[in-house]
Amino acid sequence: MSLLNQLFNRGILGAKCKTCLNLAISRIKLLQNKRDVQLKLMRKEIAQFLQAGQEAIARIRVEHVIREQNIWAAYEILELFCEFVLARVPILDSQRECPSELREAVASIIFAAPRCSDVPDLLHVRNLFASKYGKEFISAASELRPDTSVNRTIIEKLSVSAPSTGVKLKVLKDIAQEYNVEWDSSKTEAEFSKKPEDLLNGPKQVHGGATLSRAPSKQGPLEYSPSSEAHPIVLAQRKGGLECHQSPSPGNPMSLPGQDGTNSFTKNENATTAVTLKEMRPQSSDVLERARIAIAAAEHATAAARAAAQLANANFNTHTNSNGTVRSTP
Repeated sequence: MSLLNQLFNRGILGAKCKTCLNLAISRIKLLQNKRDVQLKLMRKEIAQFLQAGQEAIARIRVEHVIREQNIWAAYEILELFCEFVLARVPILDSQRECPSELREAVASIIFAAPRCSDVPDLLHVRNLFASKYGKEFISAASELRPDTSVNRTIIEKLSVSAPSTGVKLKVLKDIAQEYNVEWDSSKTEAEFSKKPEDLLNGPKQVHGGATLSRAPSKQGPLEYSPSSEAHPIVLAQRKGGLECHQSPSPGNPMSLPGQDGTNSFTKNENATTAVTLKEMRPQSSDVLERARIAIAAAEHATAAARAAAQLANANFNTHTNSNGTVRSTP
């Protein structure tokens, strides 16, 4: 008879499942009582921080309080599911497939077992369900596939994502009201409303400065830049040309209607370019000439040092004889 039960997946749960569920229920109750005491202490500390004006610390601590509250709520739902499954173990043991009325409770226990490390008994229940319904059923519940019926509240409470700013602000207000703390939440609301700065792309001021620095190079025809720093004469002449072009005065011949201002401005720009190139070429030739002079001076210094070393060696050899006595030289 036992062989037939194993073939039809019957008689696998039985007493083991009842024992594990009873242990899980008792352990969940102990953990709830322990977390309840911890939550009261943590909420009291946050109220003290708010009263002392240390809102930055309170904003950090409140996330831990919310996480503990979520775990406490998830344990409460899991306790109900464990009691529900415990009362219907004979039904699970007698049927090959999971009944539809128990599918939500079984799938929620399978999903929560690896996420509730404080209750190892749920893992044993999960393994019993795996031997009963197969690994595919376990994978579907663990990966939250569409055909599973995991409780949505358990999914939200056991999520590892950070709580939203609205939830954190609500919990802070509840704590302040619970402990009668006169707290102005405007500063915290302003802090929560700030958008985080994207530090990967750098500060925005640098981008603005770079855009402004590139803009003048597109306006003028002078694009010759032999070095990273612009020549002062070029900047002065370019600035003067732009001022004349943008704001002509009545005494300026360029602003007279009878004259061709565009041709004269173009001639001035061409003359400025020619003067600039002529001034830059002697500078580059002077730099090369100085570099050549420096190289030649270094070579002369090296040759003089070698000659001095050879002379010193020759004088030392002449002062010393073969017996090791020193001669007196004039």
